Formats: sequence, C-alpha cells, structure tokens
Amino acid sequence: MVVVAQASIVEQILDPANRANPYPLYAELRTTPVTREPDGTYVVSTYHEIVALLKDPRVSSDPRNHPEMAGAATTSEEAPSGLPESFIQRDPPEHDQLRELAMRPFGPPQTHDRIEGMRPWLVDVTDRLIDDLAGKHRVDLVDDFAYPLPVTAICHLLGVPREDQPRFHVWADALIETLDVTTGTFMQRQQRRQQISAELGGYLGGLADAHARQPGDDLISGLLTDTGPHAPMAREHLLSTAALLLVAGHETTVNLITNGMLTLLRHPGVLDRLRHQPDLITPLVEELLRYEPPVHMLNRRTTLADIQIAGTTIPEGSPLILMLAAGSRDPDGFPDPDRFDPDRTDNRHLGFGGGIHYCFGAPLARIETQVALPALARRLVNPRLVADPPPYRPNPELRGPRHLVVEFDAIASAAQTADRVMAHGR
Repeated sequence: MVVVAQASIVEQILDPANRANPYPLYAELRTTPVTREPDGTYVVSTYHEIVALLKDPRVSSDPRNHPEMAGAATTSEEAPSGLPESFIQRDPPEHDQLRELAMRPFGPPQTHDRIEGMRPWLVDVTDRLIDDLAGKHRVDLVDDFAYPLPVTAICHLLGVPREDQPRFHVWADALIETLDVTTGTFMQRQQRRQQISAELGGYLGGLADAHARQPGDDLISGLLTDTGPHAPMAREHLLSTAALLLVAGHETTVNLITNGMLTLLRHPGVLDRLRHQPDLITPLVEELLRYEPPVHMLNRRTTLADIQIAGTTIPEGSPLILMLAAGSRDPDGFPDPDRFDPDRTDNRHLGFGGGIHYCFGAPLARIETQVALPALARRLVNPRLVADPPPYRPNPELRGPRHLVVEFDAIASAAQTADRVMAHGR
C-alpha cells in the first residue's frame, strides 16, 4: 500500500484549489507562529512577529543573499540588456538612497500634488470606462474595468504612449508569474525575470531617450530632470523603477479594486452606505487592505543573522516567507478579525507591507480604489454576482479573481448619481 504524505498547511495554501478562501488555513497556520518547511524556508504568520521582521535589519530583501543565489555565476546586474533589481529588492544603504530618488518626483512627502493631482483625471477615466458598459447587463469587471483603469493610470504617470499599453500587459503578466513560488525554484524564477527584464529594459530605454530629448510632466521625465541630492538617478535604476511601477500598477491595484467590489457585493449594506456616504471610502479602502488584500505574502526575504522570534531560532541564511494576509486576520492584532468592518479604527493592517520596504505605489493604489469603488457603487443599478466564489488567478502571493462577472439592471449616468449624492448629503 502506498502512503501519501499529507500536504503541510503551507502547501495547502499554495494549492490553487484553496485560492478562493485561504483564511481558514491562515488561522490554522497561526497556531504555530513560525514554521519550517522541508526546503528550509521559515514561514511567519502572526501579526506582531511579521511587524517585527518587516522592521528588522537582519532580514534582507536582496535576492543575492538568498541561499540559491550563493555562488551564482551571474546576477541581474551582469545581464547587459536587462534591468537590475528595483530598489525594493535592495538593502540599506543602497535601498535608502534609491528610494529617496524615486520618491521625490513620484509623490508624498516630497511631491505632494503629483498623485493627488491625478484624482480629477482618474474620475474622468473611470466614468468613461463605466459609460462604455451602457447597454449591457452582464460584464466582467476585471477585463472591462479593474484592469484597464490602473493600466491607463500607470502608463499616464510614466508617459507611455497609449498604443504601447497592450505590450505592457504581456511583460507585467510574465514578471508577476515569477513571483509565484509554485512555478519553479528561486533560481529558475530569477533567470526568467532576467530574460523578461531584458525585453522590458530595451523598451523603457527607448522611452527614456525620448523623454530626455523632450521632457514632459511625467514620472520618467521627473526622474531624468531631478536636481536634488544624489540626482539624477542612474539610468539602469531609473529603468528598474519604471518597471517596478509597471508591475505594481497592474496586478496589485487590479486585485484591490476587484477584491473590493467582490467584498461590497457580499456586504450589500456597506455597498448601499457607500452610494450615499462618499466619506466612507477612505476607511473602507483601509479595511479592504486588511480584510481582502491584493498581496498575501512576501517570499523574497533572507535572514542575515540568527533571529530569535516566537520561541524559534531562524538560522542565518534562511529563506523567509511573511504571510501578510494571515497577520492582518490575527486576533492578537485586530478585534473580530474575520468581520469586514469599514468603521474599524486604528487599522494598522499589513496590506502594503511595512518597514523601509513599505509599498512604493501605495498612494496611487489608494486613490485609484477610492475613485473606482464609489463610482461602481453609484452607477451599477442593482448589481449582483453571477458566480460566488469567482474563478481566481493561481498566484498565491498576488491573490485576486481572474474574472468577476456581474449582472445589473442598468448603468446610471455620472451626472444623475452625483445629484443623488448631493441631495442625500443635504
């Protein structure tokens, strides 16, 4: 008789069959805050321990420190036509200087108005996307709305010509696949990243040349013309920063908007509140980032020294996975964590990570979602899910529905919904 070994909790979490609802598995995983997988990877799942490790300088984000990379003949820097890893895959002091250079033209705290100034433009793009749904009674909110909105936004921010946007979809999907731990070893996924980044680097290099000749009001031009300390950013790092925003601007924001609309449709009372209470959107987005986040784990971490945590010693040189979504549902961090509560206060969720590597694109993702969800709530008349749960993408790290098919009775005009909200406010 053949005895089949039972899959570990982590293996079950990685199994696409459990993608629709991994939260019971996260609860089971949290009973042992630190677990060791057979391949030597340590998995941390509880809130306070994750927060501590996100801030611990003994945890490296640099893939060159991963044990599978030790002694490797080449790194991404040695691929002449590729891109170096972005600054979020670097440790201090290199990380700190590159992040400062990237943040200055991008947004707060150095440039307060670039991202917030996009809000009226985002409202217009959002309304036009919803206008395009007029006459239909069933749509896929992923393909017809949640994907095109952030892609249009990130290309607008970077100064990418509209006709080139479809090419970005292919590169973004391919790069995102390399984050999926089920698609190969760490080294195999690194090699695929280098190959893809070589193609993307060639395109972004041409785009940077064009912006150098004729700078505009876009992020690449801002990075090229920056005159602050340590500026301008070296060309290879400028291109990797643009590539970082490309990927972050695709998958994570698509998932945040889609997970958000799915959650609202499952909570019709909150959806109705949002139609009439515009101010609800700010805490609601923060609760979505806790309750149904777009990023569920960070898997490209390595310990630089022995670390004692939760009664366990994680040895130096160990691969580390931080289960962010499990931490954000930890009852030691949040009262009644499995309840969706947009009125929740002191919501220090892990939806955008934490520490020095806190999500670079968080300001843009927040504003896009703050614009998108109220518009959908107001303009889709009597929306309802066609399938629950919907089909999910296989990726366990960047988790979200592949399709979200919704039926509705009609599309209300933007002017009508704005009048109703004003009347309700009075």
